[in-house]
Amino acid sequence: MNSYVNTAVGALLGTVFVLMSVSIASEGIFHSEKPEKEGFAIVAEEAPASGGGEAAPAAAVPIAQLLSKADAKAGEAVFKKCQACHDATKGGPNKVGPNLYSLVDRPIGTHEGFAYSSAMKDFSKGGSEKWTFDHLNHFLAAPKKYVAGTAMGFAGLPKDTDRANVILYLHTLAESPVPLPDPNAPDSATQ
Repeated sequence: MNSYVNTAVGALLGTVFVLMSVSIASEGIFHSEKPEKEGFAIVAEEAPASGGGEAAPAAAVPIAQLLSKADAKAGEAVFKKCQACHDATKGGPNKVGPNLYSLVDRPIGTHEGFAYSSAMKDFSKGGSEKWTFDHLNHFLAAPKKYVAGTAMGFAGLPKDTDRANVILYLHTLAESPVPLPDPNAPDSATQ
């Protein structure tokens, strides 16, 4: 071996020795014992698994009341978040998610040419369930909580006003939109 290799190996070994010595010394100086008793325990409550949407979080304000104050133009702006995965034009293509034109009151999981997840197929009860205003409100709040196992990766729209605006915007995307729910009617009228 030549002297350059010996110098390089010696420098490497010297550096490793210094780093290990500093590590051992700092562990001895800054070592702390595990406490005998924890200071406090953080308890996180787990949400029950949703079996078809029944255990989804209840909306604080009924969707009919939210829709009465909603703005479709603002919903169109919020919908831009959805356009990465969904098209909403008449006759438009399916993307990562199905086309959303004429979504309100459409049977769930039935858009032609889209392969729905088994969770969404189960939730749709063979296409007998429809995308009501209430279903849309709960689903858009937390998709994975409302339809456990859905392939939709979107986290949801936590703000009531954002959800109502998007739902009102989606409502306008139809040749003949279904009537909006009466904000003065009982909650069951929104379904």
